[in-house]
Amino acid sequence: MTHDIHIIGGGLAGSEAAWQLAEAGFKVRLSEMRGTGEMTPAHHTDGLAELVCSNSFRSDDATSNAVGLLHAEMRALGSLILREGDIHRVPAGSALAVDRDGFSAGVTGALTAHPNITIVRERVDTLPDNGLAIIATGPLTAAPLAASIGAATGADALAFFDAIAPIVYFDSIDMETAWFQSRWNKGEGKDYINCALSKEEYLAFHTGLIEGEKTEFKEWERDTPYFEGCMPIEVMAERGFDTLRFGPMKPVGLDDPRTGRWPHAVVQLRQDNAQGTLWNIVGFQTKLKHADQVRLFRTIPGLEKAEFARLGGLHRNTFIRSPELLDPTLRLKSKPNIRFAGQITGCEGYIESAAIGLLAGRFAAAELRGETLAPPPVETAFGALLHHITGAAEAATYQPMNVNFGLFPPIEGRTKKADRKRMYTDRARAALAQWLAA
Repeated sequence: MTHDIHIIGGGLAGSEAAWQLAEAGFKVRLSEMRGTGEMTPAHHTDGLAELVCSNSFRSDDATSNAVGLLHAEMRALGSLILREGDIHRVPAGSALAVDRDGFSAGVTGALTAHPNITIVRERVDTLPDNGLAIIATGPLTAAPLAASIGAATGADALAFFDAIAPIVYFDSIDMETAWFQSRWNKGEGKDYINCALSKEEYLAFHTGLIEGEKTEFKEWERDTPYFEGCMPIEVMAERGFDTLRFGPMKPVGLDDPRTGRWPHAVVQLRQDNAQGTLWNIVGFQTKLKHADQVRLFRTIPGLEKAEFARLGGLHRNTFIRSPELLDPTLRLKSKPNIRFAGQITGCEGYIESAAIGLLAGRFAAAELRGETLAPPPVETAFGALLHHITGAAEAATYQPMNVNFGLFPPIEGRTKKADRKRMYTDRARAALAQWLAA
């Protein structure tokens, strides 16, 4: 054996796990299917850590937001994903958004150049019988490996739909109609492009979403639920006339420069690359057929002549029933040489996936040293997310989950909401410091 550990999957979780192990001095074999001529339904390149749904790692506010707190904890533990995210950052107000291509190239370059990492372009169809391994194949795990996982776990994988938002070329946006503004004027003022809709325009758009032709499901996709955090826009529209106005099309905090007032509804676009040539339509993940997407999205004021670098799509995601299958260090109970990391564990979101990859790598490194690494305290973002995945959640009703303060132990006593968030983050920083010192 020429390696100490085998990592299967070169997404954010696998890339982060490989980096942590390599930096700890261990030889890593990193297997990635893309680059062999095969591709998943969502990916477009063979780059490691490719971002496919959004270019945003969400809030970077570590003082009042659980996601931002997780960012800070990952930086404290030497995260490659956060390092490259910071290097390839693009304007997005208080969020951490990145240039997709630059970010993926940065991660790929760092892993390729590391002397302890060997990247092999291959499809792995079965769980390794011997040696330590981390499975980080994500929610689009190839069917043969998924079958092997099912055989090892004795339980069927769960599944849900995840949808992809469209991307527009900046020079096709009518900036005489649309305008730059962040909600409540946060950030630098040019982090988002806004397209205002009147009540009549919103009504027509809502009707178009309902009546538009949708993609047909394959037999094996029927009865698969959606994940609430990535709901297709037309499914939201079906829930009620004003649902979108309280979701991705909410006009709150945005002043139409033509009227000085909040519009009836707003479509926002967020910068998708460093050059500012590509902008994704925020929250517009969809399963509309491509022709209907083009027709309908061009009815949005400012997007009448929009040209699309990518249209929306839909794919099925799978994840294991982690609370009953994994131990507190992410090992498969029935096959303890195997750890799982990333979205296949049922965490949701790029940052959450990378965070669980980081922990899987650190747990494996400790095991290779003949040591035991205690899980991070549940008061930290790391610990709260890990605890949810490996035992706190109800296995029978387990669903994908983003990190949030609801996963943390509650703050005792009655406090104001703003103060409570600060108390969560203050407590988490102290707990992480103690864990790192130990």
